Amino acid sequence: MNEALSAITINIGKSGVNENVIDEVKRQLKSNEVVKLKFARSIAKNKDDFISDIVSATNAELVDVRGHVAIIYKKKS
Repeated sequence: MNEALSAITINIGKSGVNENVIDEVKRQLKSNEVVKLKFARSIAKNKDDFISDIVSATNAELVDVRGHVAIIYKKKS
């Protein structure tokens, strides 16, 4: 997937996922169909829960998870 190589990356730090993170992911999905979510090592054990929260809040699809990075996709409307 060539789009994933140019996808915008959002770093998610030790404070985890909050409303600001969700809003930023929504903004990025509007302009870019593919967004990478990079989780800090300190919260990586909870990344599955965070990914579920983000995917459901943004109506995006989870494409791939590798290490501490998740790739989500939402078709532009």
